[in-house]
Amino acid sequence: MIKVGIGYDVHQLKVDEDLFIGGVKVLSDFGSVGHSDGDALSHAIADALLGAAGLGDIGKFFPSDDDTWKGVESSVFISDVISRITKIGYKVNNVDATIILQSPKIEKYIGQINEALSEVMILDQSRINIKATTTDRLGVIGEGLGWASMAVVTLIKST
Repeated sequence: MIKVGIGYDVHQLKVDEDLFIGGVKVLSDFGSVGHSDGDALSHAIADALLGAAGLGDIGKFFPSDDDTWKGVESSVFISDVISRITKIGYKVNNVDATIILQSPKIEKYIGQINEALSEVMILDQSRINIKATTTDRLGVIGEGLGWASMAVVTLIKST
């Protein structure tokens, strides 16, 4: 049996914040505002995983009004979700995700992001596809006020 999940997350960008994407710190004059580390890519992937497994969404397990998660690296969320999926008899088949960010350009970070996600998900890098795009300066993302990520994952029954 194959299950599919979709995830989406968006965060505000602000000067003097760090920018983490898929667990990788990206050099930038501004970063992501969030209760945890503000990693919209990791949050979208976690949400897609939870959705595919029929377990709800990221806010159910890691609510932003719970100080337990304040400043936490989002890899913790993905790790926890992978554990939950494994317990119900599934494993990740593949991940396809898109980062939507006007600036900075992150092409040179894609390999590192893929590697970091591969490690935390215990998944071969060939099963993870990360892309990046801009909004051609349209909307809040194009104006540099925010960024977003979306992810689609498939789960398969463990053997």
